[in-house]
Amino acid sequence: MINKLKKLGLRATPQRMAIMQLLDGNTSHPSAEEIYKELKPEYPSLSPATVYNTLEALARAGEIQEINIDPQRRRFDPNPRPHCHFLCQRCQKVYDLPLAMEDLPVPKQVATFKINSFSLHLYGECDQCGSNKNDDNEL
Repeated sequence: MINKLKKLGLRATPQRMAIMQLLDGNTSHPSAEEIYKELKPEYPSLSPATVYNTLEALARAGEIQEINIDPQRRRFDPNPRPHCHFLCQRCQKVYDLPLAMEDLPVPKQVATFKINSFSLHLYGECDQCGSNKNDDNEL
């Protein structure tokens, strides 16, 4: 992690190291605000600007990806490889979907292009929220 930060031209401060550790293997697609709130108690000198600047530097370098699936907040995914996301419109959780470019039907008009990356966002209700629907109606 220290080498990654140095490669990006960033000092390896305890706050930046904590941001990277929080992201490592994290599949909750946290927003900068969520990262800040989670780390602030342990790192009182942490500023929102440090969180934003670190996330933006990591995204520019291709170490993480910013996903714009949620209109309310910018979310970040430590998995930079192209893959699909699903946003539950009830609980607001974002899920990775195991769909790759090879799994998607490509229209003839697009087949002539060399596609380097893609983004597919799906919206609906996750299994948990769908199964809780009946519980809500009983109240």
